[in-house]
Amino acid sequence: MTDPEMDIPSLESATEEDPLFKNFSVFLLSLIVGFLVYWLVFRKKKDVMVIKDVPIQPPTSVRETSFIEKMKRTNKSIVVFYGSQTGTAEEFANRLSKDAQRYGMKGMAADPEEYDMSELSRLTEIEDSLVIFCMATYGEGEPTDNAQDFSVWLQETSVSLEGVNFAVFALGNKTYEHYNAMGKFVDRRLAELGGRRIFDLGLGDDDANLEEDFVSWREQFWPAVCEHFGVEATGEDCSIRQYKLVVHSDVNMSEVYMGELYRLKSFKNQKPPFDSKNPFLAPVTMNRKLNKGGTRHLMHLELDISDSKIRYESGDHVAVYPINEASIVNKIGEILGVDLDTVISLNNLDEESNKKHPFPCPTTYRTALTHYLDITNPPRTNVLYELAQYATDPKDQEKMRKMASSSSEGKALYQAWVLESQRNVLAVLEDMPSVRPPADHLCELLPRLQARYYSIASSAMMLPNSVHICAVVVEYKTKTGRINRGVATNWLKNKVVMDNGHKSTVPMYVRKSQFRLPFKASSPVVMIGPGTGIAPFIGFIQERAWLKQQGREVGETVLYYGCHHRSEDFLYQEELEGYERSGVLTQLNVAFSRDQERKVYVQHLMKRNKEHLWKLINADGAHVYVCGDARNMARDVQNVFCEIAEELGGLTHTQAVDYIKRLMTKGRYSQDVWS
Repeated sequence: MTDPEMDIPSLESATEEDPLFKNFSVFLLSLIVGFLVYWLVFRKKKDVMVIKDVPIQPPTSVRETSFIEKMKRTNKSIVVFYGSQTGTAEEFANRLSKDAQRYGMKGMAADPEEYDMSELSRLTEIEDSLVIFCMATYGEGEPTDNAQDFSVWLQETSVSLEGVNFAVFALGNKTYEHYNAMGKFVDRRLAELGGRRIFDLGLGDDDANLEEDFVSWREQFWPAVCEHFGVEATGEDCSIRQYKLVVHSDVNMSEVYMGELYRLKSFKNQKPPFDSKNPFLAPVTMNRKLNKGGTRHLMHLELDISDSKIRYESGDHVAVYPINEASIVNKIGEILGVDLDTVISLNNLDEESNKKHPFPCPTTYRTALTHYLDITNPPRTNVLYELAQYATDPKDQEKMRKMASSSSEGKALYQAWVLESQRNVLAVLEDMPSVRPPADHLCELLPRLQARYYSIASSAMMLPNSVHICAVVVEYKTKTGRINRGVATNWLKNKVVMDNGHKSTVPMYVRKSQFRLPFKASSPVVMIGPGTGIAPFIGFIQERAWLKQQGREVGETVLYYGCHHRSEDFLYQEELEGYERSGVLTQLNVAFSRDQERKVYVQHLMKRNKEHLWKLINADGAHVYVCGDARNMARDVQNVFCEIAEELGGLTHTQAVDYIKRLMTKGRYSQDVWS
């Protein structure tokens, strides 16, 4: 190979030989220097211009992880941590931190995910300090997403919490097996580590009246706190604003949030990973009605995730972010006499707070009421109390204050006039014409609009680039004669594949679940899912079919499904019957509850097949899955399994109940239920 150095004469020798080379060398050096100057100056200018094309973001400060140092710096003695999945626990935490001001104390609400929770033992460094936990339970006794790390730390730590004052309010639902498991765990564990419980654990039941449970607990909690710390229990009620309004008259609209949840322009410039703060805009590729008749609308949607890098497994949940109905938003704007397209920011009066705004700002009133705020659920008592100050009619003011009170008469009135009548904030404003709050205060008071979760009705093994949803559209008439519509299902119903030449999209992400098929495909499975409870089992069956196609040994696959009429709402009938013919489904048991005079449900069919079910569970090691209504169906199904265990297993009732609970503990009896 030729030596490259032999082919290029040195610059020095060329200069000595010919003056032409001297001129050439100067030219060459000038050219090189000129190129370097161009590259260093103009190339960098070009890079800067590209950055300028991106809307300017406010500088992101390093988030402080020491809640102790923050409390010391801001002279606060009470911290309220929340484990929240749907926003309710966070809302309660904010109310408690506000309450502290009414008793001459200063409090802060805090997300445990944002702080170093191992600092709990340092609370003794702050005089008369108190930590409160508002803890919701998710799924089968699991912590909420933002409390998972805290839960693990609390379980494993041996730190001493001696001298740490604490109280816990738990949020749960009695229809679930593990009622308020997280709140009970936190309360018990804090005491085991030496913490001082200054008030009894509060248990909130969302199946009954969670708001009343919280108000009743809170009513007794604060006097106990005042007694413990020797503070006078004045508890004077007054309106305390948390945010101040800023109206932007001259603003670049490219820097205004138009529905994005966290990062500005995240819907236009989609970047993975996609999660609760950064949902993927999945194109809708199919939206079809599943039922052939009846008054209900049951739908099947397919979302394309091929460009998202999102991965899911059968049994996972898809979270979708809906928007409120435009007609409701417009009516609120009309009643309040506000220009909905005004660009605003609501800035936290506490500059030290990690939560700078109640929702992404700057934005418009229209965007806030459409994308960010819950305007369709009945308002809680604290919202009524705050709105009462704007009533010009004394009767309206008295009524709202009474409903917000903790008196038995007030609780009964709130239950009847707000909850049972299903009045949302628009209905309240319509039925109390003298109540006209400023739009910014209403926006401050309303809770955030939450994502809706659906069991995925497909298998990633068969359909890796598509997520399917099966849902029933919610619509009903209230006692006041109004028609209330489910926010998410009605929004999804109208998601056509193409809308004015553009693809319809749904902001979504996937949340992992513990609802999983057995590791061994040869293990038998028994699935019970009436109505839209069939959703995850469509994914399970698809996965078993795929495994069978790959030549894997697949165990018995038994389905118990229920609907009203064979001719009306037998969902996925063709698919299920096809899987039965191919042998993927070894048993398809369908209960048509209203096709005969006496109603027949899935539990009746289970009793008929009790011998086969007992053999599968007791002898063959089958895994049982239940999906659907928690209040009645799931409980009835569990009772049937207990009866079968008693009759065919020779167990007492107590032994049968323990037997089913052991199956749950081993992961062989799983539930994906809702109330």
